[in-house]
Amino acid sequence: MLTRAASAKLPVTVEGEIYSFDVTGYVHNSDEILAIAYGQWKAPPALVRVHSACLTGDALGSARCDCQAQLHGAFEAIVDRGAGILIYMCDHEGRGIGLMNKLRAYSLQDGGADTVDANTSLGLPIDSRDFTGAAKVLDDLGVNVIELMTNNPDKVEALTALGVTVIRRVPILAEVHTHNTNYLSAKRARLRHLL
Repeated sequence: MLTRAASAKLPVTVEGEIYSFDVTGYVHNSDEILAIAYGQWKAPPALVRVHSACLTGDALGSARCDCQAQLHGAFEAIVDRGAGILIYMCDHEGRGIGLMNKLRAYSLQDGGADTVDANTSLGLPIDSRDFTGAAKVLDDLGVNVIELMTNNPDKVEALTALGVTVIRRVPILAEVHTHNTNYLSAKRARLRHLL
């Protein structure tokens, strides 16, 4: 069940300028989701990013992953297009394993495991994210034809299976450096990400 919880204006800094977005909070079952919209995005296809929460990357600026770069890149692309929606999946931390388990996986990665083996070594799924809530939020917003900003073909397939028409995948790339090379290599080789 999807419930709209609240709506408000959200001024967002994008490339040094402040832009006025509209944010709507949703609850799907027990998951919290934000729809952060800019411009006249209802004209199909809408430019959309479904972004999984990453506290360490998004908020703390961790260089271990490409999450913050993808988040900022999505906002930049939406502003450049003049319209779009960022769906922020608050309960998708660590591909669905949660923050504390993600830190445990980081510890294993410090010892040489990749992101996939770290999860499985802990007895956790490689990826337990469910995109049903994102599809329901898009439906609530009247959006069913999108261009999806992602490097993950599984996300395209999941949303398509949930009734969202993805007419084009838009790559969203980040800088590769010594701190994220192993992570990005594992995403490409073991998780099918198109990097």
